[in-house]
Amino acid sequence: MYISQLEAGKLTDLQMSKLLFSDIEDDRKPGDCIFVAGSSRAIQYRLPKAVDLYHDGRAAKMIFTGGVKWHGSSDPEAVMLKKEAIALGIPESDILVEDTSLHTLENVLASLLVLDREFHLFKIKRLLVVTASWHMRRLQLTLETYMPDWIQYTLCPADDQHTSENNWFLSEIGRQRVESECAKIIQYVKQGALKDMEIQF
Repeated sequence: MYISQLEAGKLTDLQMSKLLFSDIEDDRKPGDCIFVAGSSRAIQYRLPKAVDLYHDGRAAKMIFTGGVKWHGSSDPEAVMLKKEAIALGIPESDILVEDTSLHTLENVLASLLVLDREFHLFKIKRLLVVTASWHMRRLQLTLETYMPDWIQYTLCPADDQHTSENNWFLSEIGRQRVESECAKIIQYVKQGALKDMEIQF
């Protein structure tokens, strides 16, 4: 069934799990750059995944995206991620920053210029994508909709405490996130803002 055929608010738990988490797994391929989506807890959950990918030699550069300033910080989320990555031993020369975007679509659009200046877009073959597992489907579809179609993606999800495939239905915060995320994806696909995708239920 295609995402455009789904009705938000009428999905079973199994359907929501399939929509967000099915076929979201690391294929272990190397890439040109690690693409990290910012969030209020990106340092806690997403940064360690990106650092591991870098140290494993999967990509020689990483880009942090996000311009939101969380918790009264004077730094946007991408700059906070960069500072913490440097503290963890990542060379500053291997870190790219996009610090103006305010949501997922802008993460992708604003990163285009940064990536082009560093690599030239026509030379990029694969990005290693890091975000929360529950957010990965929307980021995947956004990248596939708005990035050049020759770029491939390896999905490297980072699980948080409450919203993984195995536990989202056990807590109120997990259920709220999943229900909201499913509704957003369905809405954006039906609007034509994201490409449609077939999900096997």
